[in-house]
Amino acid sequence: MKRIDLNSDMGEGFGAYSLGDDLGMLRIVTTANVACGFHAGDPEIMFSTFRAAKEAGVAIGAHPGYPDVWGFGRRRLPFSASEITRFIAYQIGAAAAMASLADHKITHVKIHGALGNLAEENAETAQALVDAVSAVDRGLKLFVIGGSILDQVASRHGLPVVREIYADRAYLDTGQLKPRKLPGSVIHDAETAGKRVLAMMQEGAIIAESGKRIPLQIDSVCVHGDTPGAVSIASTVRRTLETAGFAVKPYTSV
Repeated sequence: MKRIDLNSDMGEGFGAYSLGDDLGMLRIVTTANVACGFHAGDPEIMFSTFRAAKEAGVAIGAHPGYPDVWGFGRRRLPFSASEITRFIAYQIGAAAAMASLADHKITHVKIHGALGNLAEENAETAQALVDAVSAVDRGLKLFVIGGSILDQVASRHGLPVVREIYADRAYLDTGQLKPRKLPGSVIHDAETAGKRVLAMMQEGAIIAESGKRIPLQIDSVCVHGDTPGAVSIASTVRRTLETAGFAVKPYTSV
């Protein structure tokens, strides 16, 4: 039986403001990527999310991004490579500390939003991220899109990777995510999401919006926690995969 991880971005509220149904998602997914306070999140939210994940038996990781609460980390900002390395290392350290306080342990890093997208195509940015993760803990796995620049740089430096696909996002023929500003970039229908994830898993390939297949190893499937209807999408994806004979387990056991 083939195993597959199901992950979601969480802890993306701030102060009195919440975003997404994290507790609902933790009943479905097997891995949580928790915001580290720069694009969203704060110490209270980080701690409570890590503690809830521990209680649910869900693996956890740091979800750092640009220091951009105003733009939710979805704007490309003009930081140097060395600045990126430092603020990513800073966020990973914060996540590790809050996880420890919650008696849990981070085992991966997944870069958020615009910074993650940039690293998929820009070698200097990818290197800055790999440098940050490696400096903090070379045992941490880095979530990547298979075949991307970030995947190549991480692999070249011996950093373990988890290659993921997205249930709720459309793909370009390059294998990159379709920009959110374009129509059809976000998939809201749960059944559609479930069917396309199953097709990609069965074919071992990203299926672009055009129908183009891009073969790759798939270790995890992501459902964004802030997508409207995220819990329904995640539930449908999981049910679809399990009905087809896949075992949904944390990437740590894949």
